[in-house]
Amino acid sequence: MAGPAGRMMAGAGPDHRSMDFKGSGTRLLSQFRPDRITMYVMIGCALLSVGVSVLGPKILGIATDLVFAGVVGQQMPAGQSKEEAIAGLRDRGEGGVANMLTGVDFTPGEGIDFGAVGAVLGFALGTFVIGGLLMLVATRLGNRAVNRTVGRMRRDVQAKLSRLPLSYFDKRQRGEVLSRATNDLDNIGQTLQQSLGQLVNSLLTIIGVLIMMFLISPLLALVALVTVPLSFVIATRVGKRSQPQFVRQWRSTGALSAHVEEMYTGHALVKVFGRQEESARRFAEENDALYEAGFRAQFTSGLMQPLLFFVSNLNYVLVAVVGGLRVASGSLSIGDVQAFVQYSRQFSMPLTQVASMANLVQSGVASAERVFELLDAPEQGPDPERPARPVERTGRVVLEHVSFRYQDDKPLIEDLSLAVEPGHTVAIVGPTGAGKTTLVNLLMRFYEVTGGRITVDGVDIAGMSRDELRSGIGMVLQDTWLFGGTIADNIAYGASRKVSREEIEEAAKAAHADRFIRTLPDGYDTVLDDEGAGVSAGEKQLITIARAFLSEPVILVLDEATSSVDTRTEVLIQKAMARLARDRTSFVIAHRLSTIRDADTILVMENGAIVEQGTHEELLLTRGAYARLYAAQFAEAVAEVD
Repeated sequence: MAGPAGRMMAGAGPDHRSMDFKGSGTRLLSQFRPDRITMYVMIGCALLSVGVSVLGPKILGIATDLVFAGVVGQQMPAGQSKEEAIAGLRDRGEGGVANMLTGVDFTPGEGIDFGAVGAVLGFALGTFVIGGLLMLVATRLGNRAVNRTVGRMRRDVQAKLSRLPLSYFDKRQRGEVLSRATNDLDNIGQTLQQSLGQLVNSLLTIIGVLIMMFLISPLLALVALVTVPLSFVIATRVGKRSQPQFVRQWRSTGALSAHVEEMYTGHALVKVFGRQEESARRFAEENDALYEAGFRAQFTSGLMQPLLFFVSNLNYVLVAVVGGLRVASGSLSIGDVQAFVQYSRQFSMPLTQVASMANLVQSGVASAERVFELLDAPEQGPDPERPARPVERTGRVVLEHVSFRYQDDKPLIEDLSLAVEPGHTVAIVGPTGAGKTTLVNLLMRFYEVTGGRITVDGVDIAGMSRDELRSGIGMVLQDTWLFGGTIADNIAYGASRKVSREEIEEAAKAAHADRFIRTLPDGYDTVLDDEGAGVSAGEKQLITIARAFLSEPVILVLDEATSSVDTRTEVLIQKAMARLARDRTSFVIAHRLSTIRDADTILVMENGAIVEQGTHEELLLTRGAYARLYAAQFAEAVAEVD
């Protein structure tokens, strides 16, 4: 579990800076480059769909004009022309009606031509059907491109996690990293699914509707555009206010996920130390912070839709008033005004839809920025293009003037030199923080040395590929790690090749795990969860040791591997280790000095330097640091017996 230091590390980092909406949004769209052909086809289908659909109001306007012309013509005396009928209206003092009818194509004495009206309505229906089918194809293609893109991003994140150095994970809570790899990617997928196709359709609709509006009446089109600057100002102001809130929302989501993950992982400790109330209180704080950030983000961005809806209504009133005046003057037909009113609605609706998706888009881009921060994190150095390989694997390890520091101003290991011959067992002891585990991390290249070099069988490990180096090293850590699966699968995980059940059982016998495994109901086929529930801590350690045996390493690293087992099991493991280490180089990190009495060489480290080295008996005779450590542990053991 992370204390204040852990929370401080989780809170630090690049996710506290304000969101670069434009840069992150552009980079998110660039992820579609491999599917650009699909996107082009999608845009083409959407363009055709919108082009066909925007003809609908104009066609319906023609049908309205036909109906109105039929109604007017039926009321006029037959046998006269349109001009004569209009002149008669003016003679009777009905100049306003006459002006309006100048824009109507009627024939006096003829009623509604239902055949023509039916043909026009059928054509309109056909355009709507074709437009709908094309939009269906465009939507399907868009969803396909989105799923592929998000899938690639997931693979990129997975590959990135495998290339990140150990220091990246040391400085961050696991829940925060997991939140970026799960919650943020899910949010990106949902955002793209719900908004990408709609945004393309809305933008194309705006363009298509504008063209039709100018074709019908440039004056009314200009009237309709009067409210666009106001809509732009509203969208810009609201967007700028809501963007930081979405960044805060997803940062709070990561913090809450980190807290839940560590509380679940350490739930036993939480109960043992009576920290349930503190855990619940901190959860409430994180949850309240998430609620506050989410509420502010949704409320602020949610203001955009009603404000733009109000602007849309203003636009509708202006178009209706000016359009009515144009009809009264005979400059436009009723059908054209009807079509224009529909176009004004179609013009306002995409703007409102884009505004309503603003919160979704901003949330998705905020998540994308968090994912890009992970993808942009500094990676461990690449392996050499032509990696070196030892001529023969013997396990000889040499440290030549090795220096290392986690922070530039705080040296940990300085000018450390050591030669370990093949087959020797080297025990490393010393107080906490002396650099014991760091030495092993340098050997495994989890960290790179800042000075000097380490060679294995005469080859500088910096010139080897990490896979080649680690394939010859078996490692057992103090913290056991088992994955969900059978015991046999967990043991076989250490092998680089497919192994038989007999080989798995032999490895278990060598680690003295075979006996307790066979007492389980399903033996080697017993299924464990990722926490190894059902077996004790010592038994889990035996399984991981068996896994290391099966890897057939040239070099064996045991980092406090016996700290979780009882005394009897410890003795059995020591015997097994002696047999295993007969032809292998072994590094053993231990606090209990009784476990490394038979080591060929014991290194005593203090402050990153080797202060003593020798056998158990030699070091006791020197009465130095090792003798003091041994005496302290012996006195502690006597006190426990008393």
